[in-house]
Amino acid sequence: MHDPIDEGNTVSSPTLPLPATVSIREVGMRDGLQIEAPITTEAKLELLRALVATGVPRLEATAFVSPRAVPSLADAEAVAEVVAELSAPGAPGAGVEFSALAASPNGARRAVAAGLRTVEYVVSAAEGHSRANARRSTGEALEAVAEVADVVRSAGGRLEVIIATAWDCPFDGVVPTSRTAGVAARAVELGADQLCLGDTIGTTSPARVVELVGAVRDAAGPVPLGAHFHDTRGTGIASALAAMLAGVDQLDASVGGMGGCPFAPGASGNIATEALLYLLDDAGVSTGVDADAVLTAAGLAQRLVGHDLPSGLLRAGGRSRPRPLPEGADPRQTQRAVAAGAGSAR
Repeated sequence: MHDPIDEGNTVSSPTLPLPATVSIREVGMRDGLQIEAPITTEAKLELLRALVATGVPRLEATAFVSPRAVPSLADAEAVAEVVAELSAPGAPGAGVEFSALAASPNGARRAVAAGLRTVEYVVSAAEGHSRANARRSTGEALEAVAEVADVVRSAGGRLEVIIATAWDCPFDGVVPTSRTAGVAARAVELGADQLCLGDTIGTTSPARVVELVGAVRDAAGPVPLGAHFHDTRGTGIASALAAMLAGVDQLDASVGGMGGCPFAPGASGNIATEALLYLLDDAGVSTGVDADAVLTAAGLAQRLVGHDLPSGLLRAGGRSRPRPLPEGADPRQTQRAVAAGAGSAR
């Protein structure tokens, strides 16, 4: 249909200076489920297979931690056994980099014995969170990086050090940028192959993200750097965008926005994988991840945990799709009906 409004209009197309490709790590299986009531291993494996089907390039499968401290992840070895099957040549997850979190050298030994070759080890930049989460000081946890690195590298693997409470701590308050940067530099000296900055309680914001990313790069050098944001205060996606503008091209996200730290009061869900994809797809950033499959997995996760998940995109049902106006309908009445329906999702 001829529309004179569209004629003769030239529109520029400015773009954001984002990385051409971003690698998403799906953390719903670990960070997402660790704060939930335990679900059966069979249910967990159903979710694992659904997440593999999304095409996500990296997937945090479980954590080798004390089952008393985190009962939801007590079946780590059973999950790892299926990860090995999914990773086999020709299997659905053959191209996925599976990882597991370890809280100690012994946890790292369990992880590599179970077949994982990418291991994450957490060091809290804040003293208060380190003692609540790991029952030891930041310095003690940091010096253990060398032993963990030796365990992982001896098995032919790679060690990522995740710096928790990189910006703020629920016990100590604001963490000085210089402290987090110092932890990052020492972790690399002791054998970390990669770093990840964790916004454990979801307090940071874009300007602070850019500041810390710059400080860590200056202190730690060109080691690969990722980021992990929680959406506790609604700034998670904005912080992820800021991290990418600062050059970070590895981001964590959790299907449905599940997750939180059981040892950090007030912490709530991660940024939702589907919300991050919504941002990246519209910006033309390549991820290799199927957004529709992620929404399907988010719906499954919601059913398995037995309560609504915080993802706004999941509640909205995905992208808005044009709807034909019924023949003879009053556009004003249709608009009011659509607005009323959308009100419940606000």
